[in-house]
Amino acid sequence: MSPATPVPQHGGPALELLVHGVGGATPQDMLGDPRTVRVSGDEKAAVFRRTEDEEAEHRPELYVDRPIPEAYCWSNLTSGNSARALWLLLLPFMVVNLAHWMRPRARGRRRTTRTYGVLVRLLALSLTVLLTAAACEVALDLVAWQCAGSAACAADRSWLGFISSAQGGWWSQPGRRLALASLLPAALVGLLWYLSNRTWSAYESQRPPSGQDVAEGEAGPKDDEGHTAGPALRPALGRPGFWYGRRLVARLRAAHTAAGFLTVSAAVAGAAARHDRGAGSTPLAVCGWLIEAALAIGLLAVLRVVFRRGRSERRMDARLDRVTVSVLPGAALALFALSLLYACWSRPGWTSSGTLPGDVTFGVITVAQGALVVALAVAARALHRHARDARTVLHGLGGPAVAMLACALGGVMTGGVAQRVADWLDGPGTPGMHGEGTIPGPPVLLSWQASVIPVLLVLLLVPSAVLGVRTWLTGRRIAEGVESEYDADRPDAVRTRRIAGTRARAGLTDDAPWLVGIVSGATLLLGAGAVAGAWAGGAVPGEAFAGSGGFVESVADTAQSLGSWLIGFGFILFVTWGRRAYRDASARRTIGILWDVGTFWPRAAHPFAPPCYAERAVPDLTWRMCTWTERTGGRLVISGHSQGSVLAASAVWQLPPQTRRRVALLTYGSPLERLYGRWFPAYFGPAALRELRGELDCWRNLWRVTDPIGGPVRVPAEGDHPDVDRAALKDPLIYGRSRQHPLPEPILGHSDYQADPAFRTERQELLDRIGAAVPRQTQGSSGRSSG
Repeated sequence: MSPATPVPQHGGPALELLVHGVGGATPQDMLGDPRTVRVSGDEKAAVFRRTEDEEAEHRPELYVDRPIPEAYCWSNLTSGNSARALWLLLLPFMVVNLAHWMRPRARGRRRTTRTYGVLVRLLALSLTVLLTAAACEVALDLVAWQCAGSAACAADRSWLGFISSAQGGWWSQPGRRLALASLLPAALVGLLWYLSNRTWSAYESQRPPSGQDVAEGEAGPKDDEGHTAGPALRPALGRPGFWYGRRLVARLRAAHTAAGFLTVSAAVAGAAARHDRGAGSTPLAVCGWLIEAALAIGLLAVLRVVFRRGRSERRMDARLDRVTVSVLPGAALALFALSLLYACWSRPGWTSSGTLPGDVTFGVITVAQGALVVALAVAARALHRHARDARTVLHGLGGPAVAMLACALGGVMTGGVAQRVADWLDGPGTPGMHGEGTIPGPPVLLSWQASVIPVLLVLLLVPSAVLGVRTWLTGRRIAEGVESEYDADRPDAVRTRRIAGTRARAGLTDDAPWLVGIVSGATLLLGAGAVAGAWAGGAVPGEAFAGSGGFVESVADTAQSLGSWLIGFGFILFVTWGRRAYRDASARRTIGILWDVGTFWPRAAHPFAPPCYAERAVPDLTWRMCTWTERTGGRLVISGHSQGSVLAASAVWQLPPQTRRRVALLTYGSPLERLYGRWFPAYFGPAALRELRGELDCWRNLWRVTDPIGGPVRVPAEGDHPDVDRAALKDPLIYGRSRQHPLPEPILGHSDYQADPAFRTERQELLDRIGAAVPRQTQGSSGRSSG
């Protein structure tokens, strides 16, 4: 880009703070110079200048006619080495965390809003239990209980020899095998706790510029979480505690860690307790009852923490509930150790047969998740009725739909691992089919859930075909307008179709909510059918429909086999794509928008979700704008592209009034309304964006019809404030070849907004609009010290 654009010769020094979008950008590309220097920040996120501009504040006479360009690079917060692709394994946690932020905006509905938050947190807790139960299914049931208990299965795997029941060693008793195997899921829970704690310190522990209350004075109305606000309650994204959720994350981390350990303990101690009650061993049976009672009490304590309260945003709450944070997971870990000791007690006559009660566990989790999603939909509709907006996705049901997808992703990932491990242990046999393998296989419900995946894919062919045909028809319909728009002397049919097709495909973004709704609704119904089929027949689909006729039986067999293969292949492909996205910039730009949207939001529902980069980036930008304007008294344009525009707007919301008057906002290719406003109406809806425009002296937004991500922000002119949106930029700038443009101009879509002359024009006009101020003393101040 060309950062050296002339600006008005009044109003103090000017700074242009550039914020890149999805996929990242180098400071060299952003500043248009191969020589750059870091003036503030670290290896994860930093502010850069051109080398010649490093000491710009010492030479103000050189910048009378142009702004000082700076680039804020935050790409290392969301990308890096390929090992970080392991975060993709936490995708269900990230998606359910998104559902928390998708509630409709409805002030005054405090009780319903709190109910919505509790339901999402319960769904998040169920996903932690599901992941832990899946690890227990693999380690405890398939390996330690079934394979190690089968002489035929253990004979082919020498690494199971010392715990094989056929060897008769100390570890051969079922309880001891289960105790040893339980160390694997327990280690997984410990790893999740460690990653959550470590990433909080690395990414989200940045304090905002001010930790004071939003407003002083007597108490005013209550906010959405029930906390009393001052007389000048800030918008949600402008509250001091919004980007500092340490207390809630620590509390939820303790609850989810405890839930994980309790799940593993229940799997180990439950199997031993059932044996003791059936064997008539009174002392051991009493111990089993006591441990199970303690596990139930632990579960109630976890639920109390999850129910207790949500986020506190009115102030920067740096306190910790130390009793909850330390005692709850510590007590759960002690119960886990006690369960291991209980399971390891000698029981010479105990042998393992069949499967552990996984069907009951996974069935209860699935039914509970379905009930919670339905209840969440009821709460969302109640909120939406009091804050209707035609642009809100799915009439306010975006949050429940996304929560359903999170549960589906959790089921696919956990079921995929169990199916693949069972298929590996079973050799050539089909998991769950009697007489075809050496072990019974995974729970029947997992086979039914895998079998509905081909059905879901077939159902998706219809809306996909409809969207494809409609996009093609739209491209043909708008083709005539393309030629008239450019006033083409020599129309080119191929060029016209390409431009029209690009515009039509860009419009598919607006149809995505309905596709999400269809997938979520079908997943809910098919999931209910899978639970009913598993509980009614107690057998996998291939056996349940055996003897029912050639066609039905063949369809059931095909669905089971294909679904089992798809669920395992999908999991492997998912991880492979994730690794490629972290190593390949082009792949990252393709799927990066979804990941960056998911990790933009703080961890308000699930503490094991990938870290929120905005809790580092937003304070960074806020600090930079505050310190620079305070030191120089100059003007500042924060210029954000794509996801960078969301970070820029969020940082502007956090500015104190005296700084906000010296700042202008320039957004381009921005998903502020098209994506965030529609999916997150409580935070970026029409009312919130109007409030942001009212707090700024000037804001301008650039967009293109060919852009599949960015769009208008739809904030009309009001009073002294002009329309935020400029008319759609032409793309391409030139229709065909000419003497001035002998080669065809590219269709830019979402990229290179700075190449359009309108970008420089709008930036200059923004600097013109910022009120003049007398520059403060700048001697001794440099770019490095102002960060």
